Amino acid sequence: MSETITARFQVTSWDPAELSGIDGDWVGAVTMRKTYTAGLIGESVAHFISSGDESGRGYLAAERVTGTLDDGRSGSFTVHHGALQHPDDDSAFGYIVPGTGTDDFAPFAGSARIVHDEAGPFFVFTLD
Repeated sequence: MSETITARFQVTSWDPAELSGIDGDWVGAVTMRKTYTAGLIGESVAHFISSGDESGRGYLAAERVTGTLDDGRSGSFTVHHGALQHPDDDSAFGYIVPGTGTDDFAPFAGSARIVHDEAGPFFVFTLD
């Protein structure tokens, strides 16, 4: 039986990072921090790499999430996610990396997808 966790977040910092050995402006990197405010209360740090311009862009991220669920379970896990970011795109994907969970989140594995609505962004984690 699968479990779905909806975790609302806000990006709280966006710090440019250097990519050693890569020249030009075709790719960029940042260290991103988020605060999770509903469904999962906590924080994360992500290493985010993107390329492209206003006509089309793609990103990949590795994010370490630490927090507590509404039912009291707590711990950390890593999620890898990405997308092609252009109007009306539905390419978003993500996975909870099996074996990266700690404490109550130790068994976590499954899919992850960032969704946006009128209240802002949120992750939908579907646990296997």
